[in-house]
Amino acid sequence: MPKEVISTDKAPAAVGAYSQGIIANGFVYTAGQIPLIPGTSDLREGGIEAQTRQVMNNISGVLAAAGSGMDQVVKTTVFLADIKDFAEFNAVYSEFFPQAPPARTTVQAGGLPVGALIEVEAVALLE
Repeated sequence: MPKEVISTDKAPAAVGAYSQGIIANGFVYTAGQIPLIPGTSDLREGGIEAQTRQVMNNISGVLAAAGSGMDQVVKTTVFLADIKDFAEFNAVYSEFFPQAPPARTTVQAGGLPVGALIEVEAVALLE
């Protein structure tokens, strides 16, 4: 089964040699999403809560374009510029997964692109 590239205006355009998402073998794999506002190169202002919400909305946009959704996410990987932001990040993140949250790895990572406080990638089932 060949892979299928996902592209949508509901998430920031790729700024390098990567796709916003890929469908392969019944799964959707998203690229790491940072809190850029779709259609612009503007970083969402407002701290970790606002940036987390933007990232999760970006992931939702990629998944929707693939025919999936947040309720189909099975795994996320979260990169925080400062692990001290975990509680605030987790409060917003939890809003997107009110039932049966996916497996998750969260790590502190220095030097996220464009000074972002967070980056998240996701793997989801196709609906």
